[in-house]
Amino acid sequence: MNKQTILLAGAGPMAIEYAKVLKKLRKEFVVVGRGKQSATQFEKTTGIKPSIGGLEDYLSKNNFPIQEAIIAVSEDQLGTVAIKLIQYGVKSILIEKPGGSSFEDIKTVATKAGVSKTKIFVAYNRRFYSSVAEAREIIKKDGGVLSLHFEFTEIADRITPLKKAPGVKENWLMHNSSHVIDLAFFLGGQPKIFSAYIKGRLPWHPKASVFAGAGITENNAIFSYQANWEAPGRWGIEILTKNKRLILKPLEKLQVQKKGSFEISEVSLDNQVDIDFKPGLYKQVKAFLDSKQNYTAKITLLCTIAEQAGNLNFYKKILEGYHA
Repeated sequence: MNKQTILLAGAGPMAIEYAKVLKKLRKEFVVVGRGKQSATQFEKTTGIKPSIGGLEDYLSKNNFPIQEAIIAVSEDQLGTVAIKLIQYGVKSILIEKPGGSSFEDIKTVATKAGVSKTKIFVAYNRRFYSSVAEAREIIKKDGGVLSLHFEFTEIADRITPLKKAPGVKENWLMHNSSHVIDLAFFLGGQPKIFSAYIKGRLPWHPKASVFAGAGITENNAIFSYQANWEAPGRWGIEILTKNKRLILKPLEKLQVQKKGSFEISEVSLDNQVDIDFKPGLYKQVKAFLDSKQNYTAKITLLCTIAEQAGNLNFYKKILEGYHA
């Protein structure tokens, strides 16, 4: 058991994706789930038999050091599991986005991580897409982002029938749309000033169903965004540099429009790992495991829990509306 220093919490579909990557990286790990049904499917897919009964039961019966953990449990259990692992003494954790079940849950996890000096990273795997890596290179060569626009429209008809724990769909902007918002500001810089507008409501998301806003990032790039959960649409980001318009729509692909031309062409990507595994996941897990030796908060592509807690300020404004 002492060799199995990575604990994978969860045995659902996302945990299966993590297991595929860990196996490819030849890492030894243990898997802990709650229910028999998900554990059976996990074993059928990966060939690895999870322990069932929940994390608390497992930790009480298996007293061995865990150096790293990946949390891929259901959305409502993210914060609870993170705190249990912090209390157990795990010092390096990768947690599925958004890092907790709610705004307050994320803040609590961040506070406890800070006190215990636990490194916790939030799994925004789209930061590690091959398309995003190429976009970052172009942005760097062109001298930075001048402006950007992003859309985080959700397909409400697909979300309505989903079976989720209470509070998850009500916090859907954080639990799902934050993938796009995080990536947009990761590429263009964090917002330093902006106004946000909202309207409408859905039965499962009473705060708003239509979102729009604009502002300026810390890198002095002008940004705008919109999303209408009652109309057709999809996720997308457009980045404008002095020479190119970079189009990530879908986010897995990169298209480029050059200055002086109307032509839009798709960029050929070195993206085999995004084909073999869930896009972005292989590079994200590798970055997490490598962070033990090479961690520097200012240069890592990973989103720290402290960063996420700070970002709650602009997520709240986008969700509830705000006028600068």
